[in-house]
Amino acid sequence: MREFLNAATSFPAVLFGAALAVVVAFWLLVLAGTADHHSFDGDLDTDLAGAGGVPVTVSVSVITAVGWFAALTGTVLLHRSTATGLTRAVLAGAVLVGALLLGLIVLRVLVRLFRRRFPDEPPPSRQDFLGRVCTVRTGSVSDDFGQAEVAADDGSTAIVQVRLLAAADPAALTAGSAGLLYAYDEEGEFFWVSPYDKALDPGPPTPRPRGAKRRTG
Repeated sequence: MREFLNAATSFPAVLFGAALAVVVAFWLLVLAGTADHHSFDGDLDTDLAGAGGVPVTVSVSVITAVGWFAALTGTVLLHRSTATGLTRAVLAGAVLVGALLLGLIVLRVLVRLFRRRFPDEPPPSRQDFLGRVCTVRTGSVSDDFGQAEVAADDGSTAIVQVRLLAAADPAALTAGSAGLLYAYDEEGEFFWVSPYDKALDPGPPTPRPRGAKRRTG
């Protein structure tokens, strides 16, 4: 026990010990609801450490915990050695650097495993609705008014603002009519829509039997 305490209060383990105390206090505040684990995400960039997409607090916590254990182990071994003076100081510095590197390596491995199990999915975008068929929900659609309902890939639906070119026939799009979203206006935050005849939709292409030859000419 005395050997453990001597190592924990000696350089470089004491540095990681102090950082670990701060980390533990922070997570206790998170559990108490007085702090947010995303508090520092906008202040630091973890992409350089290969930990992009992981909250900064989680990354620092992993590095600190692993680094403390590695530094404590290295300090115990250093105390058991016969090194003194400058040699001991150099070895202590090597333990510090090695503990940091080990913490970064473990962090990158964990992040890589996490990404492999939970791949990133792009956030939903209004551009995903381009080329989709919508259903008009307002009595009419004009060049300055109109709403329509459109379905997303996951089956959910959304009400979007739609506009019809002034030169088009306003009677072509009334409540319940089908329309095609063909462009999006970023400034006005609405979709340009055109009348769409569902009877002309050929549907998804029929897959060719494996081994069948395509006719040419």
